[in-house]
Amino acid sequence: MLVLAALTMLGPFTIDTIFPAFQAMAADLRVEKLAMQQTVSVYMVAFAITSLFHGSVSDALGRKPVIMTGCVLYALASVLCAVSTSMAMLLAARALQGLVAGAGMIVARTAIRDLYDGSEAQRFMSHVSLVFAIAPAVAPVVGGWLLGWGSWQTIFWVLAAYGALLVLLAGVFLPETHPAERRVPFRPGPLLQSIARTARHTGVQRLSGAITCNFAALFLYIASAPAIINDHLHLGAQDFGVLFIPLVACMMVGSFLAGRLAGRTRAPLIVLTGLGVSLLGAAFGIAYHLAGGVAGLPWTIVPAAAAGFGVSLALPILTIELLDLRPDARGSVSSYQAFLTTLVNAAVAGVVSPLVSGSLLVLGIVAAGFTAAALALWAWEFRVTGRPAQGDRSVVVDPLPGPAFPRRREDDSRPG
Repeated sequence: MLVLAALTMLGPFTIDTIFPAFQAMAADLRVEKLAMQQTVSVYMVAFAITSLFHGSVSDALGRKPVIMTGCVLYALASVLCAVSTSMAMLLAARALQGLVAGAGMIVARTAIRDLYDGSEAQRFMSHVSLVFAIAPAVAPVVGGWLLGWGSWQTIFWVLAAYGALLVLLAGVFLPETHPAERRVPFRPGPLLQSIARTARHTGVQRLSGAITCNFAALFLYIASAPAIINDHLHLGAQDFGVLFIPLVACMMVGSFLAGRLAGRTRAPLIVLTGLGVSLLGAAFGIAYHLAGGVAGLPWTIVPAAAAGFGVSLALPILTIELLDLRPDARGSVSSYQAFLTTLVNAAVAGVVSPLVSGSLLVLGIVAAGFTAAALALWAWEFRVTGRPAQGDRSVVVDPLPGPAFPRRREDDSRPG
């Protein structure tokens, strides 16, 4: 589980580690500071494109080969970033990073669902979801430390070392969780058909959208961290912990509660609580700034911390239920969700954050909008799955105490 958690951390951790180094990189590469935001967008667009295929390929070849290959290529791409001497070279290396970084994250989550079921799956997924959510929050703090110790190139050398370490750990400790008898033939046609069927599945669309919007609210605060820390709070590159330490603490509390409540509390209530806390935090920020409040501690941090708590509480359950919509193609489902989430987060980092981060009031309104959209999509899906089976649908009730989410297996040849 520690190896799977470390793999899940790789993709989002790579996004934000360089945030504190933006000014140094812009000066060294002779570009505008705003142009540095494209190093995030390029990485995430490339990540999104190949996210469609990592899980599906692992359905055909097994989980471990895909993870190992992705980690090797990630380490090499990070070396290219470290030795970049121009903006064009850096962007190309970041795109290569994005093409391969998703293999570990996407396939690791699928491997958890291969191994565990019921409340046990919920507990383990809560641990891994915590790492997934904490990684982009911790990354700027680590990046600030590395920048103080060396240069911006040091950050990429450390990422390369981390990729090499994952190759070693996965090779020694990670078992193959998808045996040969359960694999699909490795033919491009069937793989593309599986991805297309997943994308057309209305349940997958709704739950993937809920996960994406829920995380986008948190990621908006994370992507706007340079503006929050430097422009609004007037702090320096070494002070990102002011925002991210409370954020990580709230995530840890949410993840702990998600694990403790597994099998004891109805899943819909847990999801509703998580989304509700995120909305309340955003509402507090909006009300505070409408009342004329100025940026300062701790009030500026409250909305981001609430979003972190809400995401870590709701994300494990939403992820498990999403993967159970197509048990025969969990890799494809995980790929589709990662593609959608990464594509939206790329827009958040490259377009939305630069537009709204100049005003903490507007930032809070947009974050609240993301969470409200997640709540609406989840409520829509719950309205469908919370009813008895109709027609040709078969419902397998979760063996956990209380009427938790039913597990639904649908005929994918018909609308979901």
